[in-house]
Amino acid sequence: MTKQKTGIIWLWLSLAVIAVDLFTKYLVVQGFELHESIPILPIFSLTYARNYGAAFSFLADHSGWQTYFFLGLAVVISFILVVMLWRNQASLKLQNSAYALIIGGAIGNAIDRAYHGYVVDFLHFYWDIYHYPIFNIADISIVVGAGLLILESLLANRKQKKSD
Repeated sequence: MTKQKTGIIWLWLSLAVIAVDLFTKYLVVQGFELHESIPILPIFSLTYARNYGAAFSFLADHSGWQTYFFLGLAVVISFILVVMLWRNQASLKLQNSAYALIIGGAIGNAIDRAYHGYVVDFLHFYWDIYHYPIFNIADISIVVGAGLLILESLLANRKQKKSD
């Protein structure tokens, strides 16, 4: 009887996300002054910002407790997703890659919070006077992972309807 591989092998993707995220943040911190911005395209700049809160600077203006809250939340969510990877079969590529991307993004931002007390952001999109909140590679990874979970759910529902 052969044992099937679990989804835990997808943690390589989490490690890749963490490495790329931390490396790009390191380059920004070393090469930019805070709030310095370099235009790349008419709608995009590299801009060094610090986020003391969560998405869109949610809770950033509080006294500091939010840093520990979001750090703890990232660790708990990552632990739960690692357990889910461990329980999944490795062949569930869409779901496992989604979990791994979310883990990588959460841990990348958690390392920032633990080390700096804030998250380094630098990807800045805008149009005229409208500015999208500045974000980073970890944020992209979390959003893509969440999107893949939604896609996986839609595909599963579609497959279920066809079999009915």
